[in-house]
Amino acid sequence: MPSDGMLSIGELAEHAGVTVKTVRFYSDRGLLPEAARSTGGHRRYGPEAVERLRLIRSLRALDLPVTDIDRALDREDALDDVIAGQLEELGSRLAALRWRQAALRLLRDCTPEERADRLRLIGAFPGGAVPPGTAALARYWRRVLPLRLPARQVSWIIDAAVPQPPADPTPAQVLAFARLHALATAPCPPGHDSRPPPPERDPEYRPSVLYDGLGEAYQLAAPALRAGRSPHEGEALDCFVSAYAHAHGARDTPTFRRRLSLRLDRSAHPVMERYWQLAGELATPQDPTLGAAQEWLRAALDAGVPGRRV
Repeated sequence: MPSDGMLSIGELAEHAGVTVKTVRFYSDRGLLPEAARSTGGHRRYGPEAVERLRLIRSLRALDLPVTDIDRALDREDALDDVIAGQLEELGSRLAALRWRQAALRLLRDCTPEERADRLRLIGAFPGGAVPPGTAALARYWRRVLPLRLPARQVSWIIDAAVPQPPADPTPAQVLAFARLHALATAPCPPGHDSRPPPPERDPEYRPSVLYDGLGEAYQLAAPALRAGRSPHEGEALDCFVSAYAHAHGARDTPTFRRRLSLRLDRSAHPVMERYWQLAGELATPQDPTLGAAQEWLRAALDAGVPGRRV
């Protein structure tokens, strides 16, 4: 080290173990401020430049962009933000790679006929995004939910009903999500409304009351679903029946339960049943779908109605 403590660009490069070209690159971009210039106009750096240059090299080794390094060096607290941002970005990139890997395996392990169909399904994701977004599924639910539901109800239903793409999917889950996306974006046949029709001859029907009650019933049924217990009578079923009764201005009686059991059978919709089947393939046992909760409660209701087959 020179007696005055100042380093030339060559000396700094030697001390930090980099090339002169590297020092000049970071210096030109303001990451490595010059302490002074010699009488001949050559760059001179203070001794602190060695540690700063080593820090820059470490951050670049982690593939941090130069702009982020500049921000991290400018403020002591900025490095935490830069690291958090990079971890988030890396997580997204890893998820995309896992989805690509699972999708490629899905295409590899099938017949030529299946491959054509699977390519069509995967190619239908908006912008070819992998993993895909969930906006189409959210739009589907806004289309099928009854009109004039309060915004808070629409919000919780969509949050609960729209499965998120798994971070590390299996090929089967890629296929299930692709099929779910195709189901949700399929055009409605002319003259058909996706929304369930209001019950006939029931001017008192209040869908907002129904969905509030169903949300509570689903939460009560969730522990039994997670534990794998068979459908049975109890608080969850009582809440389920009460939701329908109050929504229709009725009382929970044995006659009402029998009528409700029959009505739910008649109102079963194959498209919605398919939706929940596919959503179930993306769920975990610890996170049952609303569809699974609805089926469990329907089975519990049928089990308590004389003459009904579960």
